Amino acid sequence: MPPRDWDAAVYDRVSAPLEAMGRDVLDRLDLRGDETVLDAGCGSGRVTAALVARLPAGRVIAVDASPSMARRARERLRDRADVRVADLTALDLGTRVDAVLSTATFHWIADHERLFGRLRAALRAGGALVAQCGGEGNIATARTAIDAAARDHPELAGWAGPWHFAGPRETAARLRAAGFVDVWTWRTAVRVVPDDVEQYLATVVLGSHLERLAPDRRAGFVTAVAAAMPEPAIDYVRLNILARVS
Repeated sequence: MPPRDWDAAVYDRVSAPLEAMGRDVLDRLDLRGDETVLDAGCGSGRVTAALVARLPAGRVIAVDASPSMARRARERLRDRADVRVADLTALDLGTRVDAVLSTATFHWIADHERLFGRLRAALRAGGALVAQCGGEGNIATARTAIDAAARDHPELAGWAGPWHFAGPRETAARLRAAGFVDVWTWRTAVRVVPDDVEQYLATVVLGSHLERLAPDRRAGFVTAVAAAMPEPAIDYVRLNILARVS
């Protein structure tokens, strides 16, 4: 299956909760204002815009695997950031950066060993990785509802979903194996009650589940997932990462 693209316009409308979480992560990044920073998985550029504001004399390289997300980020950022379409597991920027910021991205990538190796290669000596993604236990209630709705959709039989929700201990081990030091990993819980739970599920949560369904069956599946949830809330477990390169 080819890499998933996104509906960037819809994502931009419904992703305010992810932006809020991303801004909290950005606050952990200690910047002078003249560094070069990679936003690894920039999405539609909402958090990237806040990063740009922190770097009045610096440079932002923003990367996303989704062409539509990259287009939306370019529209938002204009010439304030270098926005590129790229696979993070095959990343080659042609330069090294002082820091990597990433929010709500790593759990969409299956191969974390390769991911961390490419991010390590992109960082200068002393560079920092500050990141957050879905972690072990993420969206558990929604996943139960997804499994219940999938019983009526044989196309999804045996499909565990597009996510890789790793735990803090295994992630720390992978980071150290990739060459990072001063590694800190931990989980935090965040509850989100979307304004429109079905649109939020379809755009932010479900991912490649919908790609496995015929277009005329997708809306019904999303409605069935929402109906199977005990309440219209998403219980996030976020995996937080702080590390640096020696």
